[in-house]
Amino acid sequence: MNPNSATEASHVRYDISLLTSEDFYLFNEGSHYRIYDKMGAHVVESKGTQGTVFSVWAPNARHVSVIGSFNGWNPQSHQLQPRGSSGIWEGFIPGVGKGTLYKFYIVSNHHGHRAEKADPVGLFAEKPPRTASVVWDLNYTWNDADWLKKRAAANSLHAPMSIYEMHLGSWMRVPEEHNRPLTYREAAPRLAEYLNKLGFTHVELLPIMEHPFYGSWGYQTTGYFAPTARYGTPQDFMYLVDVLHQHNIGVILDWVPSHFPSDGHGLAFFDGTHLFEHSDSRQGFHPDWKTHIFNYGRSEVRSFLMSSAMFWLEKYHIDGLRVDAVASMLYLDYSRKEGEWIPNKYGGRENLEAIEFLRRFNSECYKEHGDIQTFAEESTSYPMVSRPTYLGGLGFGMKWDMGWMHDTLEYFQQDPIHRQYHHNKLTFRMLYSFHENFVLPLSHDEVVHGKGSLIGKMPGDEWQKFANLRLLYAYMFAQPGKKLLFMGDEFGQVSEWSHDRSLDWNVLQYPVHGGLMTWVEHLNHMYRNEPALHWYDNDPRGFEWVDCNDAPASIISLLRKGKSPEDTVLVTCNFTPVPRVGYLVGVPHGGYWHELLNSDGTAYGGTGIGNMGGAEAMHSPVHGRPYSLRLTLPPLGALFLKKY
Repeated sequence: MNPNSATEASHVRYDISLLTSEDFYLFNEGSHYRIYDKMGAHVVESKGTQGTVFSVWAPNARHVSVIGSFNGWNPQSHQLQPRGSSGIWEGFIPGVGKGTLYKFYIVSNHHGHRAEKADPVGLFAEKPPRTASVVWDLNYTWNDADWLKKRAAANSLHAPMSIYEMHLGSWMRVPEEHNRPLTYREAAPRLAEYLNKLGFTHVELLPIMEHPFYGSWGYQTTGYFAPTARYGTPQDFMYLVDVLHQHNIGVILDWVPSHFPSDGHGLAFFDGTHLFEHSDSRQGFHPDWKTHIFNYGRSEVRSFLMSSAMFWLEKYHIDGLRVDAVASMLYLDYSRKEGEWIPNKYGGRENLEAIEFLRRFNSECYKEHGDIQTFAEESTSYPMVSRPTYLGGLGFGMKWDMGWMHDTLEYFQQDPIHRQYHHNKLTFRMLYSFHENFVLPLSHDEVVHGKGSLIGKMPGDEWQKFANLRLLYAYMFAQPGKKLLFMGDEFGQVSEWSHDRSLDWNVLQYPVHGGLMTWVEHLNHMYRNEPALHWYDNDPRGFEWVDCNDAPASIISLLRKGKSPEDTVLVTCNFTPVPRVGYLVGVPHGGYWHELLNSDGTAYGGTGIGNMGGAEAMHSPVHGRPYSLRLTLPPLGALFLKKY
């Protein structure tokens, strides 16, 4: 201890502890999944004395003290005590309460390295660019019991899932107040009303966890247990989740266990050693993002990350976690050249420790919360990502279909006259579409870094651009798989997304943008109301090509099927600006097929070419089916029809 130990003893007490021998055992073993209940900073009262118990994992430290606003940031006055061989330091400081700023001052055994670190398990932090942790609690009265009772059905693979992906700080701003973002509480009612109107079932927030660099959009996390203070307190964020739940909207969080930034107050080189990260840069440093990679082979790191996942599910009632950059976790040679990576013990490129961690993450999340979902952003063809761990899979509930996104956007960027030569970009997906439980993503990654906006990718004049985008969304909703659309895409944001400003809401004054938004609204409501469009989203029983071979005309037709034959929906897409009159499409049933939606409707900004509300099936076999419809296919348009 420090020579001033007599002084310290009057400031720090060790007779009040939250950690038990079982906590130490589980934490060091890698199977403590709720360290947030015991570690970090917790306000307690003992024998009439109120104060805060502080604890932190720093096994290679010589001294650890708490510095903060309560002691003038003096590293000598409040030293913690090591707890056995656990690597954890702990102590109770009387008089320290909620709202107190603090950090851990760590003197390392290695070369006397000294650092001031934010609390890795801190519940709240100062608003960036300040970096101190804040003593806080998670007291909140929830009002979402009705949602929690039914969310298993809302999160089911059979349920309609249309996800609105958004960056909270740039969705909507307040121009009268220096263009500041909305707070959590300001956003709550507006967002809930907006998502309900447009028919989205879930919202996915780009990482809300505390992050120092705003331009990382949250993907460079420092506070794995703290919602960013940029928009309010932990209770304010709880309020946002609560309001969304009361409006029957599920909340998915981006979660980043793949890497973390090198900021001095963060996890990097935490106790003067490579504690959370690998020491060898060939394993521990990410060349693309200049960030550190977690050491999944270290038990305490697994306890830390598993606890972070459980924390958001339990303390914030989160309905799903989307794990970012899974491919970078799975492969040791991810984005590395030969000689820049270390093979696993079998000589392979798979990161065995990360694979085991992901399996455990999914197993434990579903074991404790069977009504949530986990999503993998995995960009390779790694097998069985969304298959159960007991079958050898990674155990995710769903996986983003990045291949569909790349193929589809590449196809749509072609001038329609050339699309006949790229027809396989539309049809290839069905060769693998049921290998995983897929989400079809048109995400933020497609509208940043010089890629422009989605509407900007579409060829042709203004009318053709918007017709193409309506057609893209129709094709997306026709395909098996859950749906994800990034904010702004629903009304045709023209400029590339920027995290520093609001979406271009002003363009809604123009009919083409308002029409596109109405189209998305009607697509969402049809998707939710028609079982054929969602019940078998991840099952081959729900899909059947009618004709996928009409490349010369750039037309596809397909059937989506539900549990009952009466649910069947026919979809035809014409990917050229040439209307097709009298086009024959085979159907399984006779009778009148009603036009559910037509993307060329005048309400959406189209020309109004269609079938006057539907068509009667003829007893004339086409495409191997006993009946056929003679349809007028609108230019750059999609039709959804159902027999009534």
